[in-house]
Amino acid sequence: MKLAVVGGGSTYTPELIDGFARLRDTLPIEELVLVDPAADRLGLVGGLARRIFARQGHPGRITTTSDLDAGVADADAVLLQLRVGGQAARDRDETWPLECGCVGQETTGAGGLAKALRTVPVVLDIAERVRRANPGAWIIDFTNPVGIVTRALLQAGHKAVGLCNVAIGLQRKFAKLLEVAPTDVHLNHVGLNHLSWELGVRLGGADGEDVLPKLLAQHGDAIADDLRLPRAVLDRLGVVPSYYLRYFYAHDEVVRELGTKPSRAAEVAKMEAELLSLYGDPALDEKPALLAKRGGAFYSEAAVDLAASLLGDGGSPVQVVNTYNNGTLPFLADDAVIEVQARVDRTGATPLAVPALDPLYAGLVANVTSYEDLALEAALRGGRDRVFKALLAHPLIGQFEYAEGLTDRLIAHNREHLAWA
Repeated sequence: MKLAVVGGGSTYTPELIDGFARLRDTLPIEELVLVDPAADRLGLVGGLARRIFARQGHPGRITTTSDLDAGVADADAVLLQLRVGGQAARDRDETWPLECGCVGQETTGAGGLAKALRTVPVVLDIAERVRRANPGAWIIDFTNPVGIVTRALLQAGHKAVGLCNVAIGLQRKFAKLLEVAPTDVHLNHVGLNHLSWELGVRLGGADGEDVLPKLLAQHGDAIADDLRLPRAVLDRLGVVPSYYLRYFYAHDEVVRELGTKPSRAAEVAKMEAELLSLYGDPALDEKPALLAKRGGAFYSEAAVDLAASLLGDGGSPVQVVNTYNNGTLPFLADDAVIEVQARVDRTGATPLAVPALDPLYAGLVANVTSYEDLALEAALRGGRDRVFKALLAHPLIGQFEYAEGLTDRLIAHNREHLAWA
């Protein structure tokens, strides 16, 4: 089995490598190719990756290349973990929206749209080259904004599934609080990427006992602290929202907070410099503790599980992924991309039936899906007017004056990445 990781020079990659090494019985990789145009980073990450495999006794071969076509040739699956424009572009995404009084974040709001506009054309070009090299290869997308990018891939006819680590992170947290194995926890996870709620937490499978009320009663303070939301919000809702819902439920508070400190991108850039320095140490043969602060917890386990299910019978039969709606949420079009529990096998991902979504959540899901429709249109076809309409449709913006100002700033800060600009 051959896997390729596009964006393999990311400081995330040793987390992925560690998962591949530990879970080699689930996903028996013979060759792993790390593909990245940044040769200096690729050399450091690739060296550490080989040492991790060697320490854990993995027999697979790790190679590195800056040649995309060579890297994906004959690959059974290609994982995408790109950041077009790097941390510098992310830093801008997180700062210029604040000038208009709107949240600055890399996956939602105006910053999220900027990232989609930069990313979708690049991902589609990569996917076409993967299809030419190996039409049967699966594409696993971890590149944000996952929902929009996955929809672009599916709409273009690619064999693709989107992946996020939010659900697996909550599953692991709940399992720890309940003192059970993670595999015993089944989430009624419903919504869109970075816009989801846990409507139930069931033990032993989809038909098991719902222990969410117990979790909230006994551990509500700890869960609320992690989400950075008041405990009273969880008690009134009776569900657990993704931590990205804080941008919606406490927007103005977040804007004030972001204006008082360096951007997350600035923090991550500093951390990445430290990580790359560590990766260059020839004695280091495991992922360093600092990597846990970088983000992406449990990404490797989710990626291994998904790849194993798509390529064989090694993974879990049910996983939370991003895929076509196909009637799962009846108020959305079939070709909307949703994030829910799905049955995953060699044929792809098939969403499982989900509980009816309360209007409190369904309305926001429908609104953001409409924004994503417009965002994808802007990413595919370009043009100032399409960017403006997408911004105006976003529930975190929604005002003509804000949308106008944000449109000008978005184009000015991303002109080098927008062919039409």
